[in-house]
Amino acid sequence: MSELKKQLRFGLPKGSLQEATIEKLAKAGWNVQVSSRSYIPYVDDPELEIRLIRAQEMSVYVERGYLDCGITGKDWIVENNSRVHEVGEFLFSKSTRAPARWVLAVPEDSKIKSVKDLQGKRIATEVVGMTQRWLKKNGVKAHVEFSWGATEMKAHELVDAIVEVTETGASLRANKLRIVEELMASTPRLVANNAAWKNAWKRRKIETLAMMLRGALEAETKVGLKLNIAETNLRALLAKLPALRNPTISQLSQAGWVAVETIIDEPIVRQIIPELKAAGAEGIIEYPLNKVVY
Repeated sequence: MSELKKQLRFGLPKGSLQEATIEKLAKAGWNVQVSSRSYIPYVDDPELEIRLIRAQEMSVYVERGYLDCGITGKDWIVENNSRVHEVGEFLFSKSTRAPARWVLAVPEDSKIKSVKDLQGKRIATEVVGMTQRWLKKNGVKAHVEFSWGATEMKAHELVDAIVEVTETGASLRANKLRIVEELMASTPRLVANNAAWKNAWKRRKIETLAMMLRGALEAETKVGLKLNIAETNLRALLAKLPALRNPTISQLSQAGWVAVETIIDEPIVRQIIPELKAAGAEGIIEYPLNKVVY
């Protein structure tokens, strides 16, 4: 591979995860812009070539080598039986950081209580392969048909049950459906083509993407904290201070005083700042983070 032609073809999930993924990449350091005039998004890195591919198809194109790597859900890797290298798991989604769950759901008044009750029944889903393998594992024979959409409605009128994806279960409850069992939990993954992963330059580039993206996601739940305190109060303050690593402590120009800097989980800030103030801290500053790389 010549120096002029070093380029990684990277697939981003088109659809519900598209905006969130582009936002995370921006925090990781890559500016991606999608234009309605071109199917090839712009990225401010000459070593990257971006393609927008549906998450459902991503692992297929990565396995075939059309893409060197891409972001897709674990569910679609399983559904497609794709042989790809999983580089890392990234806990973000369009509405929560919780995994997406593929569940068996039925109308609230259905007599179906477990997978065994599906014998001879009809099931609608977008993940036909996953559902068929799950039924086979449980020794159940049922008819599984592909659903092109409006799957929740079909549970009441066209089929006996559905296998649908949910994060919170709110949509299923709103449609008067009851979850019977969970087939699998899925989170977004960065996957690589096996040949690309064996290429030294492409592997380093993929690993860099993974590291920076993971750092951006870690930073979303943490903040930086700076404060000043008299050395005589330092020991008591450190006992109250949860830290990602040991905090940085530096001398101030004012004798007997030090500056303390650390990183903490954002949810505890409202609790700990009053405690730090009571321990003698002054000039407390909280600031957002772009990336936290371990």
